[in-house]
Amino acid sequence: MLLFKWLTTFGNYLILMGRSFSSPERMRMFLKRYVKEMSQLGVDSIGIVLLISFFIGAVICIQIKLNVQSPWMPHWVSGYVTREIMLLEFSSSIMCLILSGKVGSNIASELGTMRVTQQIDALEIMGINSASYLILPKILGLITIMPFLVIFSAATGIIGAYATAYLAHIITPVDLTAGLQHDFNPWFMWMSIIKGFFFAFIISSVSSFMGYTVKGGSVEVGKASTDAVVCSSVLILFSDVFLTQMLS
Repeated sequence: MLLFKWLTTFGNYLILMGRSFSSPERMRMFLKRYVKEMSQLGVDSIGIVLLISFFIGAVICIQIKLNVQSPWMPHWVSGYVTREIMLLEFSSSIMCLILSGKVGSNIASELGTMRVTQQIDALEIMGINSASYLILPKILGLITIMPFLVIFSAATGIIGAYATAYLAHIITPVDLTAGLQHDFNPWFMWMSIIKGFFFAFIISSVSSFMGYTVKGGSVEVGKASTDAVVCSSVLILFSDVFLTQMLS
């Protein structure tokens, strides 16, 4: 019974995505909403991304220096490990888990409110493909802005590591720089960006589905927002395993 419910939900999700990715009826209106969604979902999230990345980069550097360093290890190990963690996992996977809470709940509650207040029904009556009109700009907008968020996150994490070097004197800036430059593989940055594309699609599409298919009232809208965050987070973790294996 549970398997049947999951398959039904997945089928409804695919049908909705098929409707969403149809050609926009009015390109000018689509571009206007596309830019608005990029600003609302991506640009407005830069602040929390920079704040969290800065402190995570600083904490990782401190923890590695204090707990992993030993006389047998080179002094640049802390910088090297900080760079690898920020590039390989935090700036893509962990950051998208954080964004699923902010962006995912925002999308689900917005579309859910439109559904229960019958605004979506009004669009359908006017002959507008509501799925394409409402969901497609959100998906493309978040996918477009995600590479910039990934890059900003990685760069800010490294700045946080330098803050520990200059302010807390945990590690010397010379050793930190040597670790950051040691055996650098540019593919890791591209791998993080590619994973960000997939995670952005998961967050925007799953949250849109949860909000668009709400039935009931305000209580169901709140439940849809919670379900959107939970489902997005679980799917990000599952897909991260396969993407890491494929891209490594």
